[in-house]
Amino acid sequence: MVKPKVDVGLCIGCGTCVSMCETCFELGDDMKSHVKKDCSANCCNLQEVVESCPVAAITLE
Repeated sequence: MVKPKVDVGLCIGCGTCVSMCETCFELGDDMKSHVKKDCSANCCNLQEVVESCPVAAITLE
């Protein structure tokens, strides 16, 4: 199963991923994107989310 991973060192907290897929992503207390535990690869187009990240902080494993 494909799962997203966020490099919090690169993340700028813009929230694009959260707006595209609230099921998988959330902004944490550090104002960085984090993958939710209940993220399912079927909930959204994860490849589109990856390509939409302005700083390429999201990858798929």
